[in-house]
Amino acid sequence: MQPNRSIPMERSGQKAVGGLGLAPTLYYHYRRFRKHLAILAAVIGPGIIVMVADNDAGGITTYMVTGAQFHYSFIWIAILLWPVAYVCQEMTVRLGAITKKGHAEAIFDAFGTFWGWFSLSDLTITDLLTIVTEFVGMTVALSIFGIPPWITVIVVIAFIMAILLNGRYWTWEKIVLALCAVNLIYIPAVFFVHPNLGTLLHTGLIPGFPYGFNSPVLFLVMANVGTTIAPWMIFFQQSSVVDKGLKEKHIPYAQIDTAIGAVFTVAVAVVLIIIASFFFGGTGVNVPDAGTAARLILAINPYLGSMLVIGLFDAGLLGAIAVSLASTWSVGEVFGWAHSLNDRMGQARWFNLFRLTIMVIAGLVVLIPRAPLGLITLFVQVIAVTLLPATLVFLILLLNQEELVGKYRNSRIQNVVSGIIVGTILLLSTLFGLGTIFPHLFGG
Repeated sequence: MQPNRSIPMERSGQKAVGGLGLAPTLYYHYRRFRKHLAILAAVIGPGIIVMVADNDAGGITTYMVTGAQFHYSFIWIAILLWPVAYVCQEMTVRLGAITKKGHAEAIFDAFGTFWGWFSLSDLTITDLLTIVTEFVGMTVALSIFGIPPWITVIVVIAFIMAILLNGRYWTWEKIVLALCAVNLIYIPAVFFVHPNLGTLLHTGLIPGFPYGFNSPVLFLVMANVGTTIAPWMIFFQQSSVVDKGLKEKHIPYAQIDTAIGAVFTVAVAVVLIIIASFFFGGTGVNVPDAGTAARLILAINPYLGSMLVIGLFDAGLLGAIAVSLASTWSVGEVFGWAHSLNDRMGQARWFNLFRLTIMVIAGLVVLIPRAPLGLITLFVQVIAVTLLPATLVFLILLLNQEELVGKYRNSRIQNVVSGIIVGTILLLSTLFGLGTIFPHLFGG
């Protein structure tokens, strides 16, 4: 795909100003700063979208349940996940910009059909379950305002498909970035509560498990990791980088984009844990999901409750848009379908039909009467983190092929850090599996 002409390109051959006075030198640096800022503004998108969409409906439920059950004691984990999320997603930026291939296509080309189908099946199953949780969040949020779930499902699917009608990646990205801005409504919501700063700093920032290390704690640790780093994020951002037409020269700006998005992710997570702890911590009130939490808070503080309901719906919508695209981009790459957002509906009919199908299936699951939606949401986060190591291993192996990415291959430090991440996730998954098979192993 040709690079998008809307992205400003740096001029070659520019050299530092020498032999001039202070005013011309300052003006020169000001012009350079403006140029870099313009490039950054054009490149920004994939990183912020993937990170903010990561605070999806399942994530909101995870953070609210975490705060309600364990107060501030998981805040240090949320903060620690910022560099972890950045390290994982930054690799997709380099891989996509250099290879011009989505993650699914890169795995097929490098490791063959067996591992290609393995990764694609892994992604598709996880994404379908994740989209179910997005519809759970949206239907629960709007049901608080009296809107039936079936109407929510139909309207949401129609909207998600409609934003592709224009056939331009940039139009789609602007709409989704606007939804990302709405998602940040959670951050000012923290000013409605007045947490004890001393307790917050002592309990929230000092690593440890004040409530012990048992099965419920391990389950929520897994859920928090799974909602911050998920397989769909790796596939989504790499395909987005390719579809947007980013090149090698844009990598530093795309890395900044990813870092900013990671900050937003952590900020929302911390705020929601604080709010849930303030209203429900130590009260004994059962908070199985974010919808229940929003409904209870709405009765106490209508303004804050309304903000939480709006944020929950927006989180589900963002998640459904991004997660469904991650699968559809990947399937399109593998089957050779037209799969760019710059293609109109008629040109990418199979691409759009597949996306519509997985959303309809997810929407129908949500409409099943008396389904344990809150429990499903938490379990999906755990499933995501359990399947994550395989995706990360492929990503690391690809970034170590010098013939594929050249000078952008992983450094020794990057390999060590990413290896520690994979090892930690495998350890958590193993402990969780043992705790499931032997319920009394960790107590609780």
